[in-house]
Amino acid sequence: MIEAPVIEARGVTRTLPGPVPVTLVRAVDLAIGRGEFVAVTGPSGSGKSSLLYLLGLLDRPTEGRVLIGGEDTAGLSAGALARIRRARLGFVFQFHFLLPEFTARENLLLPMRRQGGEERALRARAEALLVRLGLGEAMDKLPGELSGGMRQRVAVARALANDPPLLLADEPTGNLDSQNAASMFDLFASLVAERGRSIIVVTHDPGLAARAGRQVRLVDGRVVEDTGAVAA
Repeated sequence: MIEAPVIEARGVTRTLPGPVPVTLVRAVDLAIGRGEFVAVTGPSGSGKSSLLYLLGLLDRPTEGRVLIGGEDTAGLSAGALARIRRARLGFVFQFHFLLPEFTARENLLLPMRRQGGEERALRARAEALLVRLGLGEAMDKLPGELSGGMRQRVAVARALANDPPLLLADEPTGNLDSQNAASMFDLFASLVAERGRSIIVVTHDPGLAARAGRQVRLVDGRVVEDTGAVAA
C-alpha cells in the first residue's frame, strides 16, 4: 500500500477580495512525503509565507484543497482544523512568540497540556526536548534571560512538543546571525534524520536553502521550480 503524502496541496489558490483582487498563491500542486526536508524560496512578495499558512491550515484557500496525511481538510470546521494543527503540525515563526512571563519549560507545557496526559509524563517529555535541543540549563529561565538563538530553539522545542509528523517554519532564521542560522538548519536536518519527520522551511537565504534535500521556488505565487518534483 502506497503511503499518503504527509501534506498535499491540490490546485491551491489564495485571492484576497476587493475592488482589485490580489492573488497571493496561484494553482499550486505540491506533495511532501515522510522524511522530506523542503526549503521554499523566492523573491519578496512571491507568496512563500502565504503558501505556508495555507499548508498549515492557518488560512483557507480560495480554490483547491489541502490534504493532511490523506485527509481532505476542505469544509472542516474551525474547531476540527485546530485539532489537526495541535496534533499533526508544529509551527516556528521568524519571531519566537514565547510567552515572556513563563519559563522555557512552561512554554512547552502549555500546548502539551491542551492535548492531555499525565503531568509527570508531560514534564519529562518537555525536559527531554529541551535537553535534546541543547537547552538543559535554560529550562527555568524566562525568554528575556536567553539569547536570540536560544529563544528560537525553545520555539522549535515548543513546536515539537506534541510530536507532530510535520514541522512548518516561516523564516525561522530571519532574526539570527549566520552562525545561529546555520545551527538552526543543522537542527532541522537532524530532526528529519532521527525521526523521519517532514520539515518545510520558508527562507530568503539561498545558502541555507541549498542545505535542504528539496527546494521549491515561487515567483508571483506560482511554483516555477521544484527539485523534488516527479516527472510525469
